Amino acid sequence: MFDRLREDIACIKARDPAAKSGLEVMLLYPGFKAVRSHRKAHWLYTRGLFFAARFISQRCAHKTGIEIHPGATIGRRFFIDHGRGVVIGETAEIGDDVTMYQGATLGGTGKDTGKRHPTVGNNVLIAAGSKILGPVHIGENSRIAAGAVVLRDIPEQATAVGVPAHVVRIAGQRVSDIDQIHIPDPVAAAIERIDERISALEEKHEDI
Repeated sequence: MFDRLREDIACIKARDPAAKSGLEVMLLYPGFKAVRSHRKAHWLYTRGLFFAARFISQRCAHKTGIEIHPGATIGRRFFIDHGRGVVIGETAEIGDDVTMYQGATLGGTGKDTGKRHPTVGNNVLIAAGSKILGPVHIGENSRIAAGAVVLRDIPEQATAVGVPAHVVRIAGQRVSDIDQIHIPDPVAAAIERIDERISALEEKHEDI
């Protein structure tokens, strides 16, 4: 238990340059408190003590603004930075060395049963405000950009941006001309296709 505690503190100090000491992390970091509470709640949940597990998780959510369902499976050295507004669903699975920022969600779509939430591989960064929805898989060493909405699997070592999310890099190599500023608008693209179709029909009508 104490080894895991030291490990959690060390990972936060390594990833957050604002962390000045282990004591500061233990007493003042809501993400640290949320992860520690989740480990207790998950232990109870896996032993069928569902009410007690939910009591701990909801009490923590009230204090920190971070809601982690006790059924979620979380690996080692998980760091939630800032954390306000983070939501992690019941069947979510998170690997080791994952970093997650404020406002991010590992949620469901409302259409799935059983496994309803994402599976996140090792060493993934999930940026602020991003939403990963449904039983999708995020490959190891991937990066999900701020505000992205992920609705399909993301391969390993990929960077995904946009709404819905598109992969723009894999292993550091650009796979398209998309970036975080010039993100395609699917609604505008659909309207453009309709306009082209109408123009084609008008030309056909004139010929007739």
